[in-house]
Amino acid sequence: MVLALVIALAQILGVLSSVSALLTARTSQGAIAWIVSLNTFPYLAVPLYWIFGRSRFEGYVDSRKAVDHEFRRHQDRLMGLLNLLKSRRYQNDTPGGRILAVERIAELPFTGGNAVELLENGEDGFRRMFQAIRRAERYVLVQFYIVRADRVGLELRDLLLDRAAAGVRVFFLYDEIGSYKLPGRYLRDLREGGVRVTSFSSTRGKRNRFQINFRNHRKVLVVDGRVGYVGGLNVGEEYLGETSRFGPWRDTHLEIAGPALVGLQLPFVEDWHWATGEYLDLDWEEVMEQTYPQGHNVLVVPSGPADEFPTAGLMVQHAIHSAQRVLWIASPYFVPDEGVQDALKLAVLRGVDVRILIPDRPDHMLVFFSAFAFLGPMLEAGVRVYRYLPGFLHQKVFLVDDQVVGIGTVNLDNRSFRLNFEITAIVLGSRFAGRVRGMLLGDFSRSREMIPEDVSKMPLRLRLASRVSYLFAPVQ
Repeated sequence: MVLALVIALAQILGVLSSVSALLTARTSQGAIAWIVSLNTFPYLAVPLYWIFGRSRFEGYVDSRKAVDHEFRRHQDRLMGLLNLLKSRRYQNDTPGGRILAVERIAELPFTGGNAVELLENGEDGFRRMFQAIRRAERYVLVQFYIVRADRVGLELRDLLLDRAAAGVRVFFLYDEIGSYKLPGRYLRDLREGGVRVTSFSSTRGKRNRFQINFRNHRKVLVVDGRVGYVGGLNVGEEYLGETSRFGPWRDTHLEIAGPALVGLQLPFVEDWHWATGEYLDLDWEEVMEQTYPQGHNVLVVPSGPADEFPTAGLMVQHAIHSAQRVLWIASPYFVPDEGVQDALKLAVLRGVDVRILIPDRPDHMLVFFSAFAFLGPMLEAGVRVYRYLPGFLHQKVFLVDDQVVGIGTVNLDNRSFRLNFEITAIVLGSRFAGRVRGMLLGDFSRSREMIPEDVSKMPLRLRLASRVSYLFAPVQ
């Protein structure tokens, strides 16, 4: 009798969960996969669905509304400054109307007068970030997905403690899953030294208790609202480019000074509010008034599972569709959905030089094998795929027509498109794009270009492994 009740309850929960999957899944493939699993293996699939199956972070949506209410006090004067800068954003040879859709996705305009600096490796990135922290006078915003207590992490800790002792407000936000190895002593040292410390936990609150599949993958540092950093660097020795078990680490970061820093600070304020319930009132006007006459047009695009639309995926597809001559993408994890795959093939048919740069040495075998499930047709269509040989490639960069550059945290996979909180800086203009083009040409020269036979002549066991791995793409 008890067994019959358990079976009946499992089936009922499977059906009810299937209705939820049907109504909320963002792709038809995902809905079908969950519905079949929930009704075939409800004992296993039901708990997995409520942990991994939700694609929209409703709790964060409510928190964002609270931040919007607080921010409304500043909105009129802030938007006035934004509109002033927006009126002169299209300078030099920037691509005009082709970028308007990205502004609507981000709900912020491109702003002119930004100084940007390309940081092509971890050594330059940490040197510039640590120098900026040493000069902090009012506040420091620190947000990383991974923080390690190695010599890089300890240097960061000591710098933050020094600034906090000098009266600077220091806010330290880390992802609790990405930084699960971070020792408690590291965090206690920061707190005891006056640094405000909190973790980003997707399970905060009763209604979000089982949402362990969302991550805050952003890497952001802002000092005094005057200079900010975004890109692929987490806090750890391997990001210096030194040899790890995958070989030398290859990454790219970006320094920004100017009004575009509003786009780095706003998502930090939202993330901090979600984690603590506290609204941070920062120096918005001073950020907006800092401009550089020969600067660049820049837009920072935050994205995440609380957005109304899949912001990161739309941004990438817009970049692909806008390309007329060149589209180069570097990503450590390359498992795009069918829409992005088709867009890349279509770009090749339009005559665009499409190149994808991915690692040759994987750090996640599931993601590595998944790519071989679709790389064959892409290679046959003319998409050029390069595997970076010297070590592990971790940079997230795209280049469009030597005019548009994106540098940030977004990988070309479902997790970045739909499950992670991410952030990308888009820079317009041929001056900066030329530097990025030169950087990527150097990376291509140290890579091996794939040919269709690399996939078609794979052993049967590896082809089967790639197909099975690809089935898990929605949750990788």
